[in-house]
Amino acid sequence: MVSSTHWIGSQVGMGVLERGGNAFDAAAAAAFTLQVVEPHQNGPGGDLPLIFARADDKKPTVLCSQGPAPAAATPEAFAELGLDMVPGTGTLAAAIPGSTLGWMTFVRDHGTMSLSEVLSMAASYAEHGFPAAAKVVEYIKRMEPLFREHWGPSADVYLPGGLVPVEGQLLVNKALARTYRRLMDAEDVVLLGGGTRSEGFDAAIRAWTEGFVAEAIAAFVKTPWRDSSGRDHAGFLSREDMASWRPHYEAPVTLEFRGHTVCKPGFWSQGPVFLQQLALLDGMDVKPGTADGIHKIVEATKLAFADRDAWYGDVADVPSHILLSAEYAAERRNLIGGAASMEIRPGRPGGREALLPELRVTGDFDIRGLSGVGEPNAVAALLDSGPASNGEARSDTVHVDVVDRWGNMVSAMPSGGWLHSSPVIPELGFPLGTRLQMAWLESGLPNTLRPGKRPRTTLSPTLVLKGGEPVLAFGTPGGDQQDQWQLHFLLNHLLAGMNLQEAIDAPSFHSTHFPSSFYPHEHQLGVVVIERRIGAEIVRELRARGHHVGVAGDWEIGRMCAVSRDPATGTVRGAANPRGMQGYAVGR
Repeated sequence: MVSSTHWIGSQVGMGVLERGGNAFDAAAAAAFTLQVVEPHQNGPGGDLPLIFARADDKKPTVLCSQGPAPAAATPEAFAELGLDMVPGTGTLAAAIPGSTLGWMTFVRDHGTMSLSEVLSMAASYAEHGFPAAAKVVEYIKRMEPLFREHWGPSADVYLPGGLVPVEGQLLVNKALARTYRRLMDAEDVVLLGGGTRSEGFDAAIRAWTEGFVAEAIAAFVKTPWRDSSGRDHAGFLSREDMASWRPHYEAPVTLEFRGHTVCKPGFWSQGPVFLQQLALLDGMDVKPGTADGIHKIVEATKLAFADRDAWYGDVADVPSHILLSAEYAAERRNLIGGAASMEIRPGRPGGREALLPELRVTGDFDIRGLSGVGEPNAVAALLDSGPASNGEARSDTVHVDVVDRWGNMVSAMPSGGWLHSSPVIPELGFPLGTRLQMAWLESGLPNTLRPGKRPRTTLSPTLVLKGGEPVLAFGTPGGDQQDQWQLHFLLNHLLAGMNLQEAIDAPSFHSTHFPSSFYPHEHQLGVVVIERRIGAEIVRELRARGHHVGVAGDWEIGRMCAVSRDPATGTVRGAANPRGMQGYAVGR
């Protein structure tokens, strides 16, 4: 079973399973294809965390392929440029690219196929074209002024014939196809010379980290390019940065919830905020889909995300055991009352005093501005009016879940390197990511920028075990909303008894009470955005409790994917998001 955010990616993954590949081969093939067909949501220069469990040992494991900050990326370096925030676009915000490197590492270690077998489909779509979905066209149209005026290499790729493409038009990326084929060629040289499968992957990895990819990136970032500061800047990445870093495996953080073990990436991500929400709600009577249930969920979300902003980061002293303890959850749960809170209230784990970054509010609540939701940040509807002159189109993510006939299971959240993140590197056919925008330049915070440190990412895949067996993998794009929409899905499934598709289809909502992880880190106190089909009565009751409710369209919020497996029967199931008519689940 394969579920992903694009029908082509899902079909490619299923084709790999049909040819005998395992779940890890299929996930990589699907993800490489998503780099091509969803260039507005991810790219080869982006980031990747994933969680997987092998059928043979069933041990949940995280692959962290979130690249850290380059050696030259310091708060002082940004201050010298007159910047108090890392820009949301441009090469200054680039972390060491992790996604493609992560997939090659993962398939080498846990797959069965060659790199060419999992990468050739993506190369073919890049070479021969894929039909542009409506969202791709929308992003290109918003970015057209910037492409024409400042990012010429991007215009060359995404304005074919000098024009914004139309929905359904075949888009090609010849340079990206060449990059993929050069990686496959590096593998072929080793295999034809009698080398092993693993040595073939290692050769491709060297081509990325020390060869033609690293060389092209290091040369490209020396040129100043326009970014969201409104000025041109060169980047920090170097060949030494590219060569110095590799993805790694680590244990997930976990929480027991209603007979299930829920697994997330560590506190270098926002993943544990999902677990904190579960811990808060575990001691309450929560009925999904009711006004009271939504109120309790939103209030728990506010408390958990306040802790995220105060305590999470790629540092050694995160009070992780306290934050996920039942005692701490019980203490924090007492703050949830019958009315909506308008405060950002981090806790004091172990008696420590919280230190929050400077928070920037977008202004007075305007319900008319929340008729649409934007991705990944609902507040984007208020901020993004008209064409993007500095590359401020909102960013997003892709997702893929796979379970195979043997019980191997993986949940992966590739993101970054969007077509609107920075200019396309002509020799490679893809832009760099901008994950450093999630780090703060203020000193003393867990998420303060530092060379070699991972910015606290929003990317947050989920794997669930029952009785030690992997039974459920799921996730969604959506930035700060990822661990809200996923929470609602799991509550719908476990508490309301909905099947996977019903749990995805149920009316969705989220809070924008806390600061966005994305530049310029805006937020709106007390705001809840909810799909209209929840019903007018529930909206009225939420407003009566003090929530500022923005009503979105009937099918606008969320992009969930999910697969499951029943260990007793081997039956696999899948579901995908109908919103946007792009997500797809397929299996047999």
